[in-house]
Amino acid sequence: MTERTTTPDGRKPAIVLAVVLACQLMVGIDATIVNIALPEIQTQLHFSQTSLAWVFNAYTLAFGGLLLLGGRAGDLLGRRRTFAFGVLLFTVASLLGGLATQSWWLVAARALQGIGGAMASPNVLSLIMSNYEDGPRRTHALSVFAAASSASLALGLLAGGLLTSVGSWRWVFFVNVPIGAAILVLTPIFVRETETHCGRFDLGGAVTATAGVAGLAYGVIRTATSGWSDPVTTAIFVAAVLLLVCFVLIEGRAEQPIMPLRLFADRRRAAAYVNTLLVPSTVFAVIYFLTQHLQEGFGYGPLATGVAFLPMTIVLVGVVRLVGRLIKRWGTRPVMAVGIAFVTAALLWLTRLSGDSGYLANVLGPLVLLGVGAGLTTVALSVTSLSGVRREDSGAGAGVFQTLQWTSWSLGLAVLVTVYHQAATGSGDPAGALARGTSAAFVGASVIAVLALFSTLLFVRSAVQPGAPAPAKAQAGETPPGPAEAGAHRGE
Repeated sequence: MTERTTTPDGRKPAIVLAVVLACQLMVGIDATIVNIALPEIQTQLHFSQTSLAWVFNAYTLAFGGLLLLGGRAGDLLGRRRTFAFGVLLFTVASLLGGLATQSWWLVAARALQGIGGAMASPNVLSLIMSNYEDGPRRTHALSVFAAASSASLALGLLAGGLLTSVGSWRWVFFVNVPIGAAILVLTPIFVRETETHCGRFDLGGAVTATAGVAGLAYGVIRTATSGWSDPVTTAIFVAAVLLLVCFVLIEGRAEQPIMPLRLFADRRRAAAYVNTLLVPSTVFAVIYFLTQHLQEGFGYGPLATGVAFLPMTIVLVGVVRLVGRLIKRWGTRPVMAVGIAFVTAALLWLTRLSGDSGYLANVLGPLVLLGVGAGLTTVALSVTSLSGVRREDSGAGAGVFQTLQWTSWSLGLAVLVTVYHQAATGSGDPAGALARGTSAAFVGASVIAVLALFSTLLFVRSAVQPGAPAPAKAQAGETPPGPAEAGAHRGE
């Protein structure tokens, strides 16, 4: 049978794929591209060590908190329309971020980027599915999507290093402007609109969830300078808890909730959700703190720092391609436990970093271990989280998994930045303070990883038993939890 080179309405699927994947790469890369530029950003915009975390947290909190709402907006308003609006918002925010002259300005731009990404990203896969007929071409398109998503981590680190070295930190934001403009021009020409559905926005749920998690993150970071007894800090924590309680109440009563509470009724899935709040924070802690240690402690330039992370990314992508077979043979629980054990070993190794450490002896090994552990754990978590979810809840289930991942990065980083600050404070030696703070942050991350390992051994049951068929590919209309799971399917 001859495969189609155009869609039924004459559009070329290859161009459709290129357009939407350009957005996916742009949004995915932005999660890491800024990290390489953080030391320069801190110096030029006068961030403190604790407030610097908000350059990342503002993006992840807005992105993770509104992902579910962005997917819902695509259902109700049309996925192409929502996708284009998200790209426009992301592009404008990137321009504003590159022009920032004050710390608050940059943080606000990052939050706006997160909102734009949350509107665009959930609709990328659905646009691929709606613009490709079922068959080999759709399968190929999904494979390209998985590869592009998995590669975004490495591209972000390398691009951040290159742009910061050749130009300045501002170019990690400016680079998005021509890409976003090209996507906006090509989208109405080559990407067809999807049908819309009747329903309601769960705006109350989205707002209370995002504000509640942001309040927790801000409260934790504030304790580093104000202490736990500070009345303002206490008020922030109380307000955050009340907002999260309101979120649970709203979701329990909403006709079309963005986070159906029935997803948490399954013990296995609930335990996987807990681990999804724990493990990603430890992985990102390595990227965040090691980036600064390589530049400030080892004297690496931005480009050399980006290249230094390549071993981790190469190993992670390789493991992701194979992990589906491991799950089929051994089940999800053993794979998850082994993955978390690798992550824990990497973190414990990194606690030995000091001013006399070297890359080959003290950094390369932990990065390889982390690549193995992250690849095994993320896929096993995604499979466990989605196993047994009813078809009508498949999109929400995947969205919950993604949201918890991003929330883990934000809350975990807030906790570990506070640990860093407490360990580094009071030293007149900047190099010694950097080493002590970084080591303490990795100790804290190790504790989190050990908690996740105990949670796995005690509460998580295998979603896929040894010898059972490996997890099936995502069906049309479903949104996968992330690049790792999609890559796992490719490796089966």
